[in-house]
Amino acid sequence: MSAARRVSLEPAFLLHHYPWRDTSRILELLTRTHGRVAVFARASRQAGSTTGSALQPFAEALVSWSSRGEAGQLTSAERVRPPATLAGDRLMSGFYANELLLKLLQRNDPHPALFDAYAVLLERLYAAGQDPARALRLFEKRLLDELGWGLNLAHEASSGAPLEADRSYRYGIEGGAEPVDGVAEGSLIFCGASLLSLAREELDDDRSLADARRLLRAALDQLLDGRPLRTREVLLAMRAHAGKAEGG
Repeated sequence: MSAARRVSLEPAFLLHHYPWRDTSRILELLTRTHGRVAVFARASRQAGSTTGSALQPFAEALVSWSSRGEAGQLTSAERVRPPATLAGDRLMSGFYANELLLKLLQRNDPHPALFDAYAVLLERLYAAGQDPARALRLFEKRLLDELGWGLNLAHEASSGAPLEADRSYRYGIEGGAEPVDGVAEGSLIFCGASLLSLAREELDDDRSLADARRLLRAALDQLLDGRPLRTREVLLAMRAHAGKAEGG
């Protein structure tokens, strides 16, 4: 029998958890140097469990585990800083990012830069002065970059010429931007200024932010290959309900 691999004090975020047996949980973690990992947390649902209180969504922790196969056994967990709270759209934005990571990341495939991008996303969601929509778009862009699906946002696909801010472009997800002359029609038509704003990770105006949402959603939908995102459905339902309430 092979010796158990032991990992100590690894920075991690809890993405999701499932009940296991009577008092335990299976945890899906995003770790900095080991990528997405699954661990069994024994007795973590019991009252007074220290691991249960230390591992909360959207709060960085230091975790230790041992494993001989794909899934490990959690041995300890401790919070990095006191817990904070997300609410409303910011909370759903966090769950949306978690769902993307669960659906698109393979287990035990390290992405340190993506871990850092996720940490930055959470900092922005917690910050009252930060726009959560902009924070999500920048995270989606970096997620695509890390998965090898980065978008060519600065040059024309065929000619390689730099994009011009005042021109219109049709964007092919697997190709890139092509200039459009005359009347531009279609769902993936963008002004060059929006594409360049996303390339520079600015998104400091309403148009570039809305265009980034359309483009990144199309790219992620292709990568998801038909798999729905539950958090999108919940967020749309929440906004529809809020609209009805405001309308009386």
